[in-house]
Amino acid sequence: MISIYARQGFTRFFPLTGYLGEMVADFTTGEDWPDGIEVECVETGSDTPTGGRLKLAASTMGDDRFCATYADGVADIDLDALLDFHSESGREATMTAVRPNIQWGVARIDDSDAVTGFTEKPRSDHWVNGGFFVFEPAVLGRLEPDSVLEREPLESLARDGQLGAYRHHGFWDCMDTYKDLVTLNDLWEKGEAPWLSQS
Repeated sequence: MISIYARQGFTRFFPLTGYLGEMVADFTTGEDWPDGIEVECVETGSDTPTGGRLKLAASTMGDDRFCATYADGVADIDLDALLDFHSESGREATMTAVRPNIQWGVARIDDSDAVTGFTEKPRSDHWVNGGFFVFEPAVLGRLEPDSVLEREPLESLARDGQLGAYRHHGFWDCMDTYKDLVTLNDLWEKGEAPWLSQS
């Protein structure tokens, strides 16, 4: 995740850790980061929800706009384009929206209930939260230590017209299952990781 941002000019990173946070801290401390990259883990508790983690780390954000992401989704996202979209929108928050591939083959069925064919793992028609965010400092005021980011904070931003959707049409995948782990690790080991193609 840090590499996605670092390759596009970001230099300061604050992984918000919880469960097995010491492993993350050991990794980030031992990693040979490129010159100018600063990584400082912020312990936020093993049971703290997503919004609560941001709230607990508010002092590290200062009064500046900041990016946030989950640690399980990768994309070939153009972060400059995301930031430009956010700036032009004038909103408090921008969420990257993606259309993931459905994990099953889809049957095409006509009006007479006959199967006319199949499409193997097509892209969804629906947009989902891709997990790459840009937030203005005001968003931190919407958070509590027990906030689940995807519930009240994002829902209130949406109700108030303060949540933009940056539509990412490129590669995106999330490591939710063992199968995802194998797929993404295979791409990495073959040197074919699309999420590292942006620079």
